[in-house]
Order: sequence, then structure tokens, then C-alpha cells
Amino acid sequence: MREELLPDAEAVARRAAQILAAAARHAVATRGRFLLATSGGATPWRMLRHLADERVPWAQVHLFQVDERVAPEGDPDRNLTHLRTSLLAHLTVPPAGVHAMPVDVPDLDRAAADYADTLTSLAGAPPVLDLVHLGLGEDGHTASLVPGDAVLEITTAEVAVTGPYAGHRRLTLTLPLIDRARGILWVVTGAAKAPALDRLRRGDCGIPAGRVRSDHALLLSDAAAGRTPGAS
Repeated sequence: MREELLPDAEAVARRAAQILAAAARHAVATRGRFLLATSGGATPWRMLRHLADERVPWAQVHLFQVDERVAPEGDPDRNLTHLRTSLLAHLTVPPAGVHAMPVDVPDLDRAAADYADTLTSLAGAPPVLDLVHLGLGEDGHTASLVPGDAVLEITTAEVAVTGPYAGHRRLTLTLPLIDRARGILWVVTGAAKAPALDRLRRGDCGIPAGRVRSDHALLLSDAAAGRTPGAS
């Protein structure tokens, strides 16, 4: 896994936006479109706001969600809510597609299957995304792949329904789909993430994040999260 250590969360957000924009331009020039899945979080939302100001061929970009909480439309807990306010509201050219996880339907298993069908229709069978953006929780989770959840062991589905976590059930992309992406961008900031980040770097499969393949991944972290454990 390649790494870039930046001074603070704002620098990480700006650099991540630059990387996403460059990846979009390369994918469109090479394959005619860019398939991106994004995660939520305070720094990623700043990343998306900066991305709106970058040179991106939006008419050839399809946006997917890495995960989403089961909550009503417009709920502040929804990643989609922040995707709209941080990015979509600031674009003059809309993306080719914004593919929201359908968490507001009663049958969540059907919703997961439908989202997998959407991925397959646009990204092939099995679907291959150009870039997946991931965050890291203090407990080592990424996407909505949390410690002890049965979805960690799913190998035959692209999208799954999680058990309750922090007050919500969720839809999440599964490890096989994430691993199949052409690239993975980790965005990790804050001192509270430092212990989990150390485990991620070591490829510690005892945390969900450590199970994501690392050979085509780039990690952006700030000084607080990226410090050497035990350092002052």
C-alpha cells in the first residue's frame, strides 16, 4: 500500500479531491467513463466539496455508494444527504449517474440485490469499479463492514444488509466487490484513528479494514492519525 502523510485533515481532503479528479480524467480517457464509489465522514465530505471545484468530466462519471444507513430520505445520518450538499449542489454539469442505495424500501434484501443488479449493469459481471474510497473507524471497520458482522464472510454477493450498528442497519458493498476495484483510496484523519491505522498498515486481518487487499491502494492520512504508535 502506498502512503502519503499530510499535515492535517484539510490537506488530506484537498489531496484526495485531486487524486479522484485525476483518476476520473484517466478513466474517461482510457475507458470512456469513471465508476466511483464513495464513503461518508467529515473529511470525505470536505473532500467532495473540493472535488466540485476540480476539473472532472462529470458527464462520464457514475457515482455509487460504498454504504448507507437505513434512514429516511434527507436524514442527516444518510451519506446521500451529504453527497448532495457537499458535491452535487455545487456542480454545473451533473454526473452521468448518481446511484443511491435504496435503503428506504421495506425489503432490504431485495434492495441489496437491486443495487447489485445496478452495479452489474454498469460495471460488468462481476462488477469492477474504477475506484473505491474508504474510511476507517476507530474499531477497525470500513464501509459498513464491522467487527463480528456476518457480512464479512459473504463471498457470493456484491451488496449486503448488515446487522444493527451504531443505531442503524445498513447496506454495504462486500469485500469481494471492494477488492475487485481497479484502485482503492483510503482517507484517514484524526488521532483517534491512529491505533486502527497502524493495524491497517500491518494488514491485520483481525480488523475488517485489514482484510481489504492493499496492492492497489493509496492511503492518505494526516499527522494525527499517521503518527507512529507510542510517539509523542
